[in-house]
Amino acid sequence: MKVKKDFVARKVGDSDIVVATGKAVKNFNGYITLNETGRFLWDLLENETDEKNLVAKLLEEYEVEKEVAERDVKKFIAVLSENGILE
Repeated sequence: MKVKKDFVARKVGDSDIVVATGKAVKNFNGYITLNETGRFLWDLLENETDEKNLVAKLLEEYEVEKEVAERDVKKFIAVLSENGILE
């Protein structure tokens, strides 16, 4: 899985946001705000990866229990999937 090319993350002030570009604007109005962890996962999703790798990278980068990392990755992927952001 990876982020579709018509979605980009940008820094706006102190916030990281995801917006649609191109044809994706027709189906996605608005934006998603990313926290630090969300931006970390977003950057990983710019290239083809899987849930297991995202969890492993999260565990390498942050001091978090495996169960928490797995739950958070699942939630993040679910939000992106529900909004048609992942391919």
